[in-house]
Amino acid sequence: MKRLLAMALSGVMAVSVLAGCGGGSGEGSGASGGQQSAGDASKGSVYYLNFKPEQDQAWQDLAKAYTEETGIEATVVTAASGNYETTLMSEMGKSGAPTLFQVNGPVGLANWKDYCYDLSGTEVYSQLTSDSYALKDGDAVAGIAYVIESYGIIVNKNLLEKAGYSIDDIQSFDDLKKISEDITARSAELGFAAFTSAGMDGSSDWRFKTHLANLPIYFEYQDEGIGSTDAIKGTYLDNYRNIWDLYINNSTCEPKDLAAKTGDDSRNEFLAQKAVFFQNGSWEYANLTGEGQFTDDDLAMIPIYIGAGDEESQGLCTGTENYWCVNSQADEDDIAATLDFINWCVTSETGTKAMSEDMGFVIPFKEAQESPNLFVKQDAEMTEEGKTPVSWNFTTMPSEEWKNGVGSALTAYAADQSDANWDAVVSAFVDGWATEYKLANG
Repeated sequence: MKRLLAMALSGVMAVSVLAGCGGGSGEGSGASGGQQSAGDASKGSVYYLNFKPEQDQAWQDLAKAYTEETGIEATVVTAASGNYETTLMSEMGKSGAPTLFQVNGPVGLANWKDYCYDLSGTEVYSQLTSDSYALKDGDAVAGIAYVIESYGIIVNKNLLEKAGYSIDDIQSFDDLKKISEDITARSAELGFAAFTSAGMDGSSDWRFKTHLANLPIYFEYQDEGIGSTDAIKGTYLDNYRNIWDLYINNSTCEPKDLAAKTGDDSRNEFLAQKAVFFQNGSWEYANLTGEGQFTDDDLAMIPIYIGAGDEESQGLCTGTENYWCVNSQADEDDIAATLDFINWCVTSETGTKAMSEDMGFVIPFKEAQESPNLFVKQDAEMTEEGKTPVSWNFTTMPSEEWKNGVGSALTAYAADQSDANWDAVVSAFVDGWATEYKLANG
């Protein structure tokens, strides 16, 4: 259904673009061929469809600052968590479509490459610290990464200490399991649980059907010496089951209740000090600190251990699935305004400060400011110590439908932890991968 809708939408959009742009003439109606848009930025406007709900207010404030400084209108609309692709499809079908949007990598690019302006001749592209942060479609630069992030298990060090442990006691999956189960056994006495709720509501399930699922994929890729595959084997799915069992059976709620638990529930439980461990990423830093909440001394982030690989040398999961794309079908003046806006974001003092301090981002651009984000600093420290970051392999997941299939199976298994229900998770993971890869790649 989604693919048919996407094909229909593409057809409608193609007709409307040709009608509105005189048959597609002019640089603003297609790929730029590596040249900066010939439009007049001062006559254009910016519409950014933001992927990150947790940074919505920061983006609103930055867009306002840009408009006040330049006089150019910049509007930010933030898609609801888990609904970005659906929102993008809807917005792209309207007049006044987003001039700036994002894709998660090669798989996402396949759906939108006909709407990606070639950024190879632009100033913002020249600001990248490495060409490895460019997302290419042949020789064209279809997108550029705008943030590098890390995720793992966020730890309330004070509660961990109350339970009789320290960060140094957790160096492997076995350590994490022993401590978590001990906390659960004494939860009535301690007054807190080991883990926040592993919510499988749409605002939270991405943490497990995507971020946690990255771990078994990463270790399989390491074994095979590959960076993608058309057929995942599922070598480490027993490890995936073990960590999932640990999360859901040592939590603030019963496993059967997870289907209705949200991302806000999980965060609020951690803020209320109802649990020691909270799987999330560096993007959560601003939500956890300030205004009488946690300080840096209270928190730490540790790797997600699943009992695979060299755990002693394992670092945080670090990478990106956030690539800016400029809508090539937009008006030339709007393209020019959008290019100026993103360049201002990553070069101006106002922009780089906001992305560093307000959003907690590490941005891969030459003028980047050092982030005060504790979790970013801890990732750097681990890397300096010789620990190997776990790469992000989300961009090789064959489709959003694959993620949804895994998420649904995980939710069903949480409610009834039978071998048969885990077999359904394995089927969604392995068989679903092969099926969705073939659909996506002909």
